[in-house]
Amino acid sequence: MGSTDSTFILIATYPEEAAAQGDYQVVKDLHARGLVGFYDAAVVTKDANGKVHEHKHETATRHGAWWGVAAGAALGAIFPPSILGAAVVGGAIGGVTGHLAKGMSRSQAKQLGDFITPGQAGLVVVGESKVKEAVQKAVTRDVAETAEDLGVDPRELDKTLQQAIKEM
Repeated sequence: MGSTDSTFILIATYPEEAAAQGDYQVVKDLHARGLVGFYDAAVVTKDANGKVHEHKHETATRHGAWWGVAAGAALGAIFPPSILGAAVVGGAIGGVTGHLAKGMSRSQAKQLGDFITPGQAGLVVVGESKVKEAVQKAVTRDVAETAEDLGVDPRELDKTLQQAIKEM
């Protein structure tokens, strides 16, 4: 299991959105019982044209200011803006996206973005590395998953967002 000084991203794929929503709810319930710490998650679908649509994004808990935008920022880091169905990256989220992107190479970001294929749903979870193992055990309805440690300090992400908020 990782330390709290790093951040991970998990992407799980599903044949339909309902299965992704089911795993999303399981992770959320684990948090409510105190078994999963700080994270942010989003359920997405990729349509037949390859456009990504975010269907549910809810912060389970806030640790500093950035956990409310972490999943949206991750979507901005792994999917080119041209395929995002909604404008998830802007302002403060853009700064957090930049930090998350520093934790992965372009080829790694592309590989993560391509992990969800057209017609599939996905669950994107971003969190402190100490919760990675618990989240991976909770996600059981997926057909495939990948998880990457980004080597990004969550405190640095929080500082970036706090600065962006001051400049607004």
